[in-house]
Amino acid sequence: MSLDARHDRLANSDPNPLPAELAARRARLGEVLRHHHRLLVAYSGGVDSAYLLHAALEELGTERVLAVTGVSESLARRELEEASALAARLGAPHRRIETRELDDPRYAANPANRCYFCKSELFDRLRTLAVEEGYDAVADGTNLDDTRDVRPGRQAGRERGVTSPLLEAGLTKADIRELSRRAGLPTWDKPAMPCLSSRIPFGMPVDNAKLRQIEAAEEALGACGIRGGRVRHHGTLARVELPPEELHRLADVEFRERLEGAIRQTGFAYVTVDLRGYRQGSLHEVRVPPRS
Repeated sequence: MSLDARHDRLANSDPNPLPAELAARRARLGEVLRHHHRLLVAYSGGVDSAYLLHAALEELGTERVLAVTGVSESLARRELEEASALAARLGAPHRRIETRELDDPRYAANPANRCYFCKSELFDRLRTLAVEEGYDAVADGTNLDDTRDVRPGRQAGRERGVTSPLLEAGLTKADIRELSRRAGLPTWDKPAMPCLSSRIPFGMPVDNAKLRQIEAAEEALGACGIRGGRVRHHGTLARVELPPEELHRLADVEFRERLEGAIRQTGFAYVTVDLRGYRQGSLHEVRVPPRS
């Protein structure tokens, strides 16, 4: 279903008033956003940044908001296309800027704090753009739940004065999904989709060839009817993480053969399925020692 069709189906779909506590947090978000004269939104098209952009447009209007997407080898093309389509649907001014985190050897080495170097590159470029064009702040989609996880990128944002309106308002991921659903945003139930580099074990170098192979393999996963899975890159082996609710499909021989064939066509010699299914942060469980 297209973004426009999903938006039209969801818009105004829930006539019930917001629960009081959620309504209070949404009101607080409005206050935080109205504090800014002109706001640049770091926009990936994911659940959080999409809702932040929607709320900023509601509170400040299109003349005072700019959505900016960092484009690099680690961003899947489908994600970029969907982000652009949603920005257009919202009527948001949207710009793409090129980021070159892969040129940074610290990022390419793929340490456990890889995201710090990625976000440093992105936020440096966004901050420069904001200063040049008169935006008083750069805002990201960090929410309250993000403070309970390992997020090296948050440090990069804090060091560069990036604001986090959703966090300031006390909104959780569940809150943002519910507010997005009520607003008719097609991202309300979108699975988490971090950058492609997150599929490569720490310590295994990141390069464009691996990223393109991962992207192709996850496209193949989607063609098999899987939404929200992962393909982890382990050299010649692809470790597939299916959403837990899809693991039962492995009992179907035809499905297994289709899945294996589709992923092997992307260049992997072996395909294995992780029986624990998809879970965030699985690459934190085992780390590959850096190469000497």
